[in-house]
Amino acid sequence: MARDLSPEVERLMRSREVNTKKKAALCSIRIVRKVPDLAENFMALAASLLKEKHHGVLISAIQLCTELCKASKDALEYLRKNCIEGLVRILRDVSNSSYAPEYDVSGIADPFLHIRVLKLMRILGQGDADCSEYMNDILAQVATKTDSNKNAGNAILYECVQTIMGIEATSGLRVLAINILGRFLSNRDNNIRYVALNMLMRAIAVDALAVQRHRTTILECVKDADASIRKRALELVFLLVNDTNVKPLTKELIDYLSIADPDFKGDLTSKICSIVEKFSQEKLWYLDQMFKVLSLAGNHVKDDVCHALIVVLSNASELQGYSVRSLYKALQAYGKQGSLVRVAVWCIGEYGEMLVNNVGMLDGEEKITVTESDAVDAVEIALNRHSADATTGAMCLVALLKLSSRFPSTSERVKQIVARNKENAVLELQQRSIEFSSIIQRHQSIRSSLLERMPVLDEASYLVKRATATQATISANKHAPTVAPGGLKLPNGVAKPTSAPLADLLDLSSDDAPASTTTSTTTPNDFLQDLLGIGGVSTSTAGVPSTASTDILMDLLSIGSSPLQNGTPGQAESKPVHAVPEAIDLLGSLSSTTSVSAETKPTRLVSQGMDLLDGLSSSTSVSGLEKTVHPSITAFQSTTLKITFDLKRQPGNPRETTIHATFTNLTSSTYTDFIFQAAVPKFIQLKLDPASGNTVPANGNGSVTQGLSVTNNQQGQKPLAMRIRMSYKVNGEDRLEQGQVSNFPSGL
Repeated sequence: MARDLSPEVERLMRSREVNTKKKAALCSIRIVRKVPDLAENFMALAASLLKEKHHGVLISAIQLCTELCKASKDALEYLRKNCIEGLVRILRDVSNSSYAPEYDVSGIADPFLHIRVLKLMRILGQGDADCSEYMNDILAQVATKTDSNKNAGNAILYECVQTIMGIEATSGLRVLAINILGRFLSNRDNNIRYVALNMLMRAIAVDALAVQRHRTTILECVKDADASIRKRALELVFLLVNDTNVKPLTKELIDYLSIADPDFKGDLTSKICSIVEKFSQEKLWYLDQMFKVLSLAGNHVKDDVCHALIVVLSNASELQGYSVRSLYKALQAYGKQGSLVRVAVWCIGEYGEMLVNNVGMLDGEEKITVTESDAVDAVEIALNRHSADATTGAMCLVALLKLSSRFPSTSERVKQIVARNKENAVLELQQRSIEFSSIIQRHQSIRSSLLERMPVLDEASYLVKRATATQATISANKHAPTVAPGGLKLPNGVAKPTSAPLADLLDLSSDDAPASTTTSTTTPNDFLQDLLGIGGVSTSTAGVPSTASTDILMDLLSIGSSPLQNGTPGQAESKPVHAVPEAIDLLGSLSSTTSVSAETKPTRLVSQGMDLLDGLSSSTSVSGLEKTVHPSITAFQSTTLKITFDLKRQPGNPRETTIHATFTNLTSSTYTDFIFQAAVPKFIQLKLDPASGNTVPANGNGSVTQGLSVTNNQQGQKPLAMRIRMSYKVNGEDRLEQGQVSNFPSGL
């Protein structure tokens, strides 16, 4: 219909009747939208209508030109050559025209025509220097002559600024446009200030120096009563920060932090922390600013910011004394700020002797008098005040344990404080209390070495890891499909995948479970994830640990938690992907402030009377003793693969057995990408060393070896038991075998 009626509409656009021309122009806009191919038929007519005097016809013609530019590049070029002069004339005439009641809006002559012309100019001038140069004078005239005391005038000025920033304008004209936005920021109307802030955010990319001149006004907007303006102004300030102004801007924001509304403190704190981390050139300045933020808004500081601060502290050996003293004083004054308490407690636990002895005093720093008892008091108060927070409570207990080693005179008092939590309702604190009490009471000989200061954390690798994790989170949030509570949404005709045989694989409680071997020709991308039923994570490359798999496996077997799970960052040892993560002793958390998974059951430890430090007594000596060697066993054998275990046990620690596994290929095809995995019950601790290789030669011409270490904490009550899984490729095809090892010699 549009194609059929197009010639008739063209004829009506040539009519002498003003209303007919206007209606025809409006109709042609709809035709161009429906059939962009017809745009060339209306180009000349649209240009001719710009010579009309009637404002209704002019607005319709300008709107038609705008649609033509969007529909066709040819039309855009045609209108650039034939319409610029007409548009400049229209804008000049309407700006200089005398009072006309039919077009007047609050003393402004036809602001609607003004705005339509400016929008079309922006489209024509974008990316075209010649057109932009022709517009510069009239745009400067509109920007300087338009009355800004009226809303209609402000609408024209805003559109003029957008046009100036959108074309290839001169630098002077851009400064003029940004100054107009600066005047908008002083307007009482919240809407005008908000659109000015939005426009300034885009203007920074064009002329950051001109925007910097209005920094003071923008900072005042951060303190505005309107929440939307505060948030937008804060984002703009964040974009304004550079190496030269970071210190004064940060000072202004931190000063405001103390009186900011609680609802706004979260955003403000996040931006300040980002600014300080990004632009800090001196560690001392960085630490001072972070301590101020923790003191004023510690409940709003995120955990990753605290972790980054602790990494910096561990690397700044010359500032550790100053830091622990500053945090101690802040803790006395702002003890209710959660993140401040966690960082301060960590520092007191690590560098308590520096606090008491005033080590590492800086020039101009005042000495403070802190006794050993005062340091313990500070941690005890924090523990009592934040007992409901498992992370903070756990960090306080670790700090107390370390102080008992740093300050032997406080050992008995620390023992009493720790013992109070043996019946704590929070299992995490209950478990730590039981374990730490055992260390204090029964293992004096190894306590000092066990509670040494944490090694320096690798700052560069932590920052890279943090940036990678942040990027992965953003990418996952952006691209991850929404999954309904009922499960994954699968296309029609695709069967829901069966879950991994986790229950069967780990069912080691049955004494009469027969050994079985199952061979499969299909395997997931990551066998550890399949083993644990946690698919959906891409396979890690060799030498890079799979964090999700590590955390869940350790939690599943109740053998500790990952070093970076909760609290402050600890050490993480990289393992190749083919090795099951090293089992972390529950004492692993004593070298950092990590939390043991809530899945672990402290009551089980108490009832069974287990002491994970048994065998570490100073009276135990293994020098000169030979390992007890047991006969080799065939742990697994099928038609394609044979596995033998060579077993050795040390008399000094009878619970621990060292296993040397040998994998032999019984077929005529070479196995590639070979991976061995194992799972054990909760009462057994397992450690796998990296394999000697991942290629098993054919026909038994060579083998792959791998070391294992298992500790049976219920030796004599329950025998060793293990389920194993092997994955490999044959000529590019995935293979999978698994079975149960139940023929270990008795007594292990």
